[in-house]
Amino acid sequence: MLNYILVFLTALALSIILGFPILSLCKKFHLSQTILHYVDKHSGKSGTPTMGGFIFIVASFISSLFFLKEDGYFALLILLTMFGYGLLGFLDDFIKIKYHKNEGLKPYQKVIGQVGIALIIAIFAYFKIGSELDFFGLKLDLGLFIIPFIVIFYVAVTNSVNLTDGLDGLASGTSAMYLLFFGLIVAICGFGYNNAIISFAMVGALFGFLLFNGFPAKIFMGDTGSLALGGLIASLAVFTKLELILPIIGILYVLTALSDVLQVGYYKKTHKRIFKMAPLHHHFEQCGVHENRIVAVYIVITMVCGFIALIGYLFAWGVI
Repeated sequence: MLNYILVFLTALALSIILGFPILSLCKKFHLSQTILHYVDKHSGKSGTPTMGGFIFIVASFISSLFFLKEDGYFALLILLTMFGYGLLGFLDDFIKIKYHKNEGLKPYQKVIGQVGIALIIAIFAYFKIGSELDFFGLKLDLGLFIIPFIVIFYVAVTNSVNLTDGLDGLASGTSAMYLLFFGLIVAICGFGYNNAIISFAMVGALFGFLLFNGFPAKIFMGDTGSLALGGLIASLAVFTKLELILPIIGILYVLTALSDVLQVGYYKKTHKRIFKMAPLHHHFEQCGVHENRIVAVYIVITMVCGFIALIGYLFAWGVI
């Protein structure tokens, strides 16, 4: 348990230390975010530096390396997958900045990149980790179907986290709380020391990042950060076989993505909208709720769902 606390504190300190020079570099080279014209409540944020995801990516990676055990092959693969998705997000951010527009990579280009990385992990997982899923101690063996399941899982998670990154501190705060409870389940129930180390390292790194990303945000994580974060969250679930608890602790990832899918599908069919604006957090904003309150509620809901999942696993594994 001491190592979990130490890796959290190390990542927290590194994130804060790295935050200042990265913020300065982003300002110096004008690596700023273009805000969509129809997001009127955020028009004042146009020009805010982006690519801040480098802060927690580097902080979590370095701090994890200090505390991983020698048999850290799988852990390194998880971290490299995070970098892979981060690189994809970086390309997206770079195109947006270079051409001064909000669209970076084409949707199909982004999906090809996401599926490509996920397919490599899925095949590896099938041969080296197995085809079982764990749901509160119950085992579900998907056999060969684990490969398409993992691919779909990665695409769903990375895009859900990306969509959640719409308000100051929303994706970082919600993800920090998600990984805190996920890490506790992994650590207490024995789903791998290294997996817990990576979880708590990212929690610390995100807490440090929130000093720069909380309202009013001095820097955005960008797709560099949101795709890397989604890739890490998906990888930790896959390598621990805990994919099925993500919709419980990460219920707001699910609702965020679902609101966007429903809005687009319903509008194409009827030319009417279900929500005032999608994803869901923008709907609440349009209803007059301040973004600080929305972020706080998202964090509290994630905490409650995380606590429920933790208690469920403690009962399932006979810890209590």
